[in-house]
Amino acid sequence: MKPIYVDNNATTRVAPEVVEAMLPYFSEYYGNPSSMHTFGGEVGRHINEARARLAALLGASPEEIVFTSCGTESDSTAVMAALRSQPDKKHIITSRVEHPAIKNLYEYLAKTGYRVTFVPVDGKGLLDMDFLVSSLSKDTAIASFMWANNETGVIFPIDELAGILSERGIVFHTDAVQAVGKVPIDMRKTRVDMLSLSGHKLHAPKGIGALYVRKGTKFSPFLIGGHQEKGRRGGTENTASIIALGRASEFVAAHMEEENSRIRALRDRLETELTRQISNTFINGDRRQRLPNTSSIAFEFVEGESILLMLNEFGICASSGSACTSGSLEPSHVLRSMGVPFTAAHGTIRFSLSIYNTESEIDLIIEKMPAIIERLRAMSPFWKK
Repeated sequence: MKPIYVDNNATTRVAPEVVEAMLPYFSEYYGNPSSMHTFGGEVGRHINEARARLAALLGASPEEIVFTSCGTESDSTAVMAALRSQPDKKHIITSRVEHPAIKNLYEYLAKTGYRVTFVPVDGKGLLDMDFLVSSLSKDTAIASFMWANNETGVIFPIDELAGILSERGIVFHTDAVQAVGKVPIDMRKTRVDMLSLSGHKLHAPKGIGALYVRKGTKFSPFLIGGHQEKGRRGGTENTASIIALGRASEFVAAHMEEENSRIRALRDRLETELTRQISNTFINGDRRQRLPNTSSIAFEFVEGESILLMLNEFGICASSGSACTSGSLEPSHVLRSMGVPFTAAHGTIRFSLSIYNTESEIDLIIEKMPAIIERLRAMSPFWKK
């Protein structure tokens, strides 16, 4: 059975064009790009071409791109660089709905002497801007806010945040892992200091990421070693994956209009039909300020994991809005922070689409979901017709 894959915020299919671009670097162009000889130097030149392709996607300069292993490494590098460059400042700020790559890092830093502020969101997942501004001080070293939420797709006002923080001299980092390749980003038009991204969210392989560091931003490496990445990230370059990320940058740029038209239309149709056909069902998060591919749908009085198991019988791959699979019975921290009722948070499913999804796939999901929910509610002690 061919899977119907609607879990693209977890990871994406590596585009065939990307696979084709990276294959020669396992066999033909295998030299070390740091070598002095021409064979290795040619590989280094190709890495620089990939860097330029990624920079073009972001509206950045190639020298502002640092290749890393993933979005998490990029996040940690950005935050720790800001803290090391300002050792006297002990306040850091973020939102309550960040990805664990930031959330868990900030919670760790709170145990090491930093004062941490977690900015709340409203019922639509939008930042409390007044709370944020009132929390800033001369002691604030860095603010980190995600560009788009991985569960709900809600987009934060990054340009507005960048202006507020820049005026106060506060380093601003954004985790843009879910946003890059889905919405236009132009670092020439914003005052963001550092931006994280991950290749496997935009049709490149797992194990490659990047950190944008604006010219003039104080920076110290997280991985200390050789001179690679101009001394900003030690370790021999993951050449094939870097090439892949460069090609994927071109790929998503070419398909961004489709992402924001055809894919958005498929997402909207899925939401419209499921909320129309299934009672006690609603969309989590703001309906306007969000990614074009993401839908977080709450089906009240059922368990999300049970929905996923039944979807899996039809080859449909989605994800749950709760953290039960990690051994916790608590729903996701994102939905809790938004005040989503417990009975709805546990029954939340995230559908995240890509350009590879088709209308017939969405039709099948729409066809199967009502019976799945009806069956599960019939077994639920909380369900009353």
